[in-house]
Amino acid sequence: MRVLRHRIVLATTAPIEIVDVTESVRAFVTASGVRDGLLTVTSLHTTARVNVNEREPQLQRDMVTFLKRLVPRDGDWLHNLSTVDGRDNAHSHLLGLFVNAAETIPVADGALVMGEWQSIFFVELDGPRDTRALELQLIGSD
Repeated sequence: MRVLRHRIVLATTAPIEIVDVTESVRAFVTASGVRDGLLTVTSLHTTARVNVNEREPQLQRDMVTFLKRLVPRDGDWLHNLSTVDGRDNAHSHLLGLFVNAAETIPVADGALVMGEWQSIFFVELDGPRDTRALELQLIGSD
């Protein structure tokens, strides 16, 4: 049994953005040599998350629209009155309540076990940001 870690670092360009990281995650799993195990993908941020969903441009636009409507940025949020880092980002923290901080995906025969239409997304809720990160931890055997 081996435990491997890898960090994906990325930048975002929009206040709410859906970034497909599937190929970067697949490349890590392939290079690892692990044949069977479990991969956990974790966001290292309270205002950015991880999601497995369908990669289709119109759906991705719908996801962003949905998140903006779910928790409006201009709400009367108390967190915005005393921010930690000067960002009025209460809406981003509240949106985080509805999106996973981590996803776990099985690995079988050296590949991610995912449905035909599934992709792995980094979900930015408080962008744009110059540096964001996902931590990958793969536990498995050759």
